[in-house]
Amino acid sequence: MSLYKKAKNGKKGKVWWMNFWWDGKHVQESTRCTNKRDAEAIERARRTQLAKGEVGIEERELDPEPEPMMTFSEAVTKFLAWHQSTSRASTHKRYLTSSVALKAYFGSTPLDQIKNKDVEEFKAHRKGQLSSRLRRNETARRKLRPASVNRELALLKHLFNHYDELIPKNPVRKVKMLDEENVQDRVLTREEEKLYLMASSQPLRDIATLMLQTGMRPEEVCRIRRENVHLDQDYLFNPHGKTPAAKRRIPLNRTAKEVLARRLQQDGDYLFKGRIEGRSIVKVNAAHTAAVDRSGVRHFTLYALRHTYATRAAMAGVDAITLAALLGHSKITLVMRYVHPSEQNKMAAMQRIEAAS
Repeated sequence: MSLYKKAKNGKKGKVWWMNFWWDGKHVQESTRCTNKRDAEAIERARRTQLAKGEVGIEERELDPEPEPMMTFSEAVTKFLAWHQSTSRASTHKRYLTSSVALKAYFGSTPLDQIKNKDVEEFKAHRKGQLSSRLRRNETARRKLRPASVNRELALLKHLFNHYDELIPKNPVRKVKMLDEENVQDRVLTREEEKLYLMASSQPLRDIATLMLQTGMRPEEVCRIRRENVHLDQDYLFNPHGKTPAAKRRIPLNRTAKEVLARRLQQDGDYLFKGRIEGRSIVKVNAAHTAAVDRSGVRHFTLYALRHTYATRAAMAGVDAITLAALLGHSKITLVMRYVHPSEQNKMAAMQRIEAAS
C-alpha cells in the first residue's frame, strides 16, 4: 500500500492519502479516511476499479508548489517551543543545553537532508571535542563526556520523531549511543580532604564534612530539617528518597554532631538555608569548583565525597549489608559502585591471604 498523511506547516494531517502509479499515470487522491485500515480498503477498491476499466483517472490540478523545507535551526526552535509546554522544566533545560551543539553543527541544513551518515559524523565530531568546562588546576583539557554526546543524540532522535510526518525515516534510529563508562573511582586521600576543606567556604565546608562523615547524598544534606536531627540519640533522620531504603536513620559520629550542633544555633527550619525564605539551599556546585581550584587538588565531583566515605567504611571492615543500609541502597550490588579499594589495601589483602594459606 502507498498511503501517507499530508503535513502542513509542520503539523500532522489526520486523513490518509493514496499515492501510486497506474498505467503510466499518477494517482494521488484522498481516501477521506482517518483510520488506516479503512484507507487501505479504499485504495484496494480504487485499484480494482481501474483494473476493470470502470473509471478512468481524472485529470486534476497540479498541487501548488510545496513550501521549502525548514532548516534544522528553525525545526529546533519550533520543537523547543512545543517541548517547553509539554515537559518538566528540568528536562527542557537539559534539551536547551543539548541543542547548542546540534544547531552549531547542522544549522542551516534542510531538515530532510540530514541522513544517518550525517548523524554518525556529528557523533564522531563531538566525541573528539574538548569540554568547555575546564578547571584552572588541570594540566590537560578533558574530552567531552560520552554522556553529554548521548544527551544530544537523544534530543536529535526526539526531534525527528516529532517531525515524522515530514521525515518518515528517523536518521538517528540506528545510531548507537556511546559507552558512557559512568563508573567513578575518585576517592580522596586524607591529605586531599584536608586541603579541600581548608579551601572551602561556608556552607560548602559543613556540607562536605557531613558527606565525608555520614555518606549522605549532597541533596540529602542540603535538605536537613531541624526536627529530623536527634543529637541526644546520635542520629538524624532522612525522610527523602525514591526508595524506602533511602528514607533512613543515619548514625552520627563526633565530627558530624559538632557540625550539626553549630548549624542548629541558627534560625529557620532548614540547617542550610537557601536564598528564598523558608527553603533549603539547592546546590553548591560553584562553591565546590572554586574550592577544588584553590586547594590545588586534582579535580573531583562533589559526589566523590560519598564514594570516599563508602570506600573508607569498607576498608574499615563494614560489611556490605550494613554499608548498603548506611548509604540508603535497597540492593547490596549497588554498593559496589561506591567502593574503590586503594592499591595499598589490595596488596595488604593479598598478604593476609598468603599468611593464612
